[in-house]
Amino acid sequence: MRMPPALRKAALAVHLTVSVGWIGSVVSYLALGLWADNTTDDQSIRAAWAAMDTIGWYAIVPLAVTSLTTGLLMALGTRWGLFRHYWVVISLILTVIAVVVLLLHMPDVTATAQFAASASEDQLVDLGGDLAHPATGLVILLIVEALNLYKPKGITRHGRRRASQ
Repeated sequence: MRMPPALRKAALAVHLTVSVGWIGSVVSYLALGLWADNTTDDQSIRAAWAAMDTIGWYAIVPLAVTSLTTGLLMALGTRWGLFRHYWVVISLILTVIAVVVLLLHMPDVTATAQFAASASEDQLVDLGGDLAHPATGLVILLIVEALNLYKPKGITRHGRRRASQ
């Protein structure tokens, strides 16, 4: 069932806003991770981890879940469909993976932020920042963005069946 044009545009605006917000919040998180990794100031490391925890739970997680939800609505309510085009399927798979990894990783971020709040100076210097998860997540988000922007050709078997009906 396709959305009426006005609803489709509104849904697309929400989807684009939260998706770009997700990317931006991951960039901010990554910047804090780099800061924590490259400083020896214990207060800076503590502050970076506290901020990463806050950004993670209050910006990245809500934006990620909303992006996934609105992406599903866009696929189901537009001509693209959820399983008709490979780029949509790949975008969905990558987004689900990114959201699941994010949700599994955030408790570790919280635990590390709590540890950093009371750790000694020596423990903090060895702690560093969180770089691998946000960097990998950013690459995945940029791939999804490129897929959604360029919409490479390729119709799935399901899409061919639907087109012939």
